Amino acid sequence: MKIFVVDDERIIRVTLADDLRDAGHQVIEFANANAAMMHLKEVEPDIVITDLKMPGLSGIEFLEKLKEHNQNIYVILMTAFSTVSTAVEAMKSGAYDYVRKPFDNNKLLITVKRIEELIRVKNENIFLRSEIQPKFNFSSFVGSTPKVKEMFEHIKIVADKDTSVLITGETGTGKELLTKIIHFNSNRRNNPLIKVSCAILSREIFESELFGHEKGAFTGAEKAHKGRFEHANKGTIYLDDIDDVPLDMQVKLLRVLEEREIERVGSVEPVKIDIRVIASTKKNLLQLVEQGKFREDLYYRLNVFPINIPPLRERTSDIIEMTKYFVKVFSPKEEINIDIAVLDILTRYPFPGNARELRNLCERLVLLSKDCIIGTSIIPPDIKYPQENISCTSFEDKTLNEIMVEVEHNAILNALEKCNGNKAQAAKLLGVPASTLKTKISKFS
Repeated sequence: MKIFVVDDERIIRVTLADDLRDAGHQVIEFANANAAMMHLKEVEPDIVITDLKMPGLSGIEFLEKLKEHNQNIYVILMTAFSTVSTAVEAMKSGAYDYVRKPFDNNKLLITVKRIEELIRVKNENIFLRSEIQPKFNFSSFVGSTPKVKEMFEHIKIVADKDTSVLITGETGTGKELLTKIIHFNSNRRNNPLIKVSCAILSREIFESELFGHEKGAFTGAEKAHKGRFEHANKGTIYLDDIDDVPLDMQVKLLRVLEEREIERVGSVEPVKIDIRVIASTKKNLLQLVEQGKFREDLYYRLNVFPINIPPLRERTSDIIEMTKYFVKVFSPKEEINIDIAVLDILTRYPFPGNARELRNLCERLVLLSKDCIIGTSIIPPDIKYPQENISCTSFEDKTLNEIMVEVEHNAILNALEKCNGNKAQAAKLLGVPASTLKTKISKFS
């Protein structure tokens, strides 16, 4: 790191500077603050270690000017005249630390090491933020159908507000992605986004996981534990599969959302929290309310701003765009061409697993592609022939001839799947001429 050492006592200045250089830092020495200020135009230091009492600018005045110049410079003040009032003044003015002369240089080096670690973490956070922001901007949800455009018009309205959002949609539609888009485009983007998977939390640990517990609150509680709500303070909490919250816990959750405070298990002291709530569900909560399986008051507390993600089968025109996008994701270093017949097959498939299923399929197709081309031969049979039943498990109300036709049909589909769509190999596997197999396929394709 670049470090300025500023002290009118030469022996202290030189000794400290030598130790810092031995530790691998770039050090420039100054006998007074004015000289250091002049040098700021040429070198921007990470740390300034300065005496408090010097001719010209005092250490406090120097500190204030440094902070005016750059708030990110860490300042350590040294003095032989330590009092509580000067220490308080130094910290209020923005000093990182305050040491009394004479001091152990090794201890000061530890402080410098601590600052170095802080700078590293801060730089990593800046880098990660720069990586995350483009990843979760408004264009990261691929689609241009009217339903998707309308959905994002609503998201742009609510993203930077603290309004509670309820996201509904089938499995695999992208509810978590949408949550991240909302969070990282909100005024809470630099604070935590904490996910709670309500479906996987057992009722025994549900309250502790959400609200935390005190030491000794129950058997095994050997130390105090912060819950997800406390971890999400100043940020966003994402309650996935909110319909799986037990009814007795829904009462406590409602209170937290209304009062914006929690009580740890084993405590009666409320803890204030500042959070934005996003919940999601793949079920119809209003129907669950009518069935007595979900609290009506909690439903209306969550459903302030509802957003529904349409399933892929309702926006088939997005499938081509999404396929090209996912193929690019899984082959960033080479351009893979997609046969137009493949795109035609995919737009006719209903995708019950929605975007997640399409993404997984694209990853598989990229791996199986040859000569940078995705052709129809590597499309799984169940996607090529979605209307067909690949298994024959029921013989009721069927003639022997119908059963034989169905078994033959499913045997062909099974062979094609095993051979990744290669008809010649499938014919060999079935022990029939390729021409025979081609004729049979034409009857049901």
